[in-house]
Amino acid sequence: MLAKLTGWLLLGIVRLLTGAQARWYGCPPKAELRIYFANHQSHADLVMIWAALPEELRSITRPIAARDYWANTPFKRWITTEVFNAVYVERAATAPAAPAEAPAEPEAPLPPVRDAAAAPQSERIEPSMEPLLPMAPMAPPVVDITPEAFDEVQGRLDLPAPPPPPPPAAPLAVTPPAVEPEPAAPISDPLAPLVEALRSGDSIIIFPEGTRGHTGEPQKFKSGLYTLATMFPEVVLVPAWIDNVQRVMPKGEIVPVPILCSVTFGAPIRVEEGEERRPFLDRARAAVIALREV
Repeated sequence: MLAKLTGWLLLGIVRLLTGAQARWYGCPPKAELRIYFANHQSHADLVMIWAALPEELRSITRPIAARDYWANTPFKRWITTEVFNAVYVERAATAPAAPAEAPAEPEAPLPPVRDAAAAPQSERIEPSMEPLLPMAPMAPPVVDITPEAFDEVQGRLDLPAPPPPPPPAAPLAVTPPAVEPEPAAPISDPLAPLVEALRSGDSIIIFPEGTRGHTGEPQKFKSGLYTLATMFPEVVLVPAWIDNVQRVMPKGEIVPVPILCSVTFGAPIRVEEGEERRPFLDRARAAVIALREV
């Protein structure tokens, strides 16, 4: 309920600041699987094109959002997740961090070396020059033993000697198992969340430039649009031109300025048979730029 109320409030603010005029020039609004691709000049582009869609399309259309910007605070994360139902993407493919190595155990300190000069000298014993006296032979000790003890000892002496213990077995040579090299860490695919959204039946809004521009002319489109179009040939590709939104929130600014904005949706395009990646991306970029003059 809170997310729905926040969505209506945000929609009213956006329409009050920008007008959020939607012009369907080349196709009508229709609840079908679509990829809306537009120029990108401001963080407000996501909000602007979301607000320009009719209510029945907003509920089934998910804009993409850069995780490093739209998820860096709890409030923006909540807005993009609960209100916009956005798809988080990484700006670049990243590899998972390698596990940290265990710290080496400290070596035991060596015992201090004593200085030979400082060590105390032992007392010297002078040899005696006196002749050694002959020692008297010692008499063998006399042991008083009882007859019972004598019989017990004699019985032990009559037992056969125990066999000698077997020689110790030679240690077996153990060959250590071969250590296979660890495979390289897989690089995460930035398109994976978009593919999952399309497979689940949701339309998406993408900005093929990959980053915001500030010249008024869209930059070269990256290959993500071509990859998605070839993976999902049944998806309708709708170009869109967002006008004046860069003046509402220019790059580097955080306070919006009220100004009339509009979103123009053009005729759908598709990948022609045998069409290569770069010619298609250039044609898609030209379709977006052409809407600027409509």
